[in-house]
Amino acid sequence: MAIKNPIAGLNKIFDNRVRLGVMSILVVNDEISFNDLKQMLEVTDGNLATHLLTLEDEKFIKVHKGFIGRKTNTTYSVTKTGEKAFGDHISALEKMINGIK
Repeated sequence: MAIKNPIAGLNKIFDNRVRLGVMSILVVNDEISFNDLKQMLEVTDGNLATHLLTLEDEKFIKVHKGFIGRKTNTTYSVTKTGEKAFGDHISALEKMINGIK
């Protein structure tokens, strides 16, 4: 019997813990603000912004820019593409873990 590659189904985009965290938060929330994400993940503005841009470039998240009073308010939500990619990644992780037992 051939041994299957246990990491074949994993998505490289989610290798990074910040992007993994962002996606984990967004799949269970309709939308989250930049500041809430920053606080939850305990990262700097620049670090978070870079990872959000990567996820946005992959079409995994949507950015919503608006205002609350005069202050800008940026929120993020997961796209259908992002939801599927993240679900596939989690499934691959589960298969990998179960395959090792």
